[in-house]
Amino acid sequence: MNLTVKEIESAIEQLPPSEVSELSEWFERFEAEIWDEQIAADIKNGKLQRLIEEAEKDFAEGNCQPI
Repeated sequence: MNLTVKEIESAIEQLPPSEVSELSEWFERFEAEIWDEQIAADIKNGKLQRLIEEAEKDFAEGNCQPI
């Protein structure tokens, strides 16, 4: 089933408020999963290594403050 974004939008507009809320909660979890997968892939591929090293250096040098 391949729907266009416009078709999905139209279907959502037909939902009762309770189902829109349920969809919103599901979509938030869905986006979080995508984000987590991307971050994990970036870490595995070394894309964040420079930032990790910089943060570790700042911490070791006492350049961090409690938040």
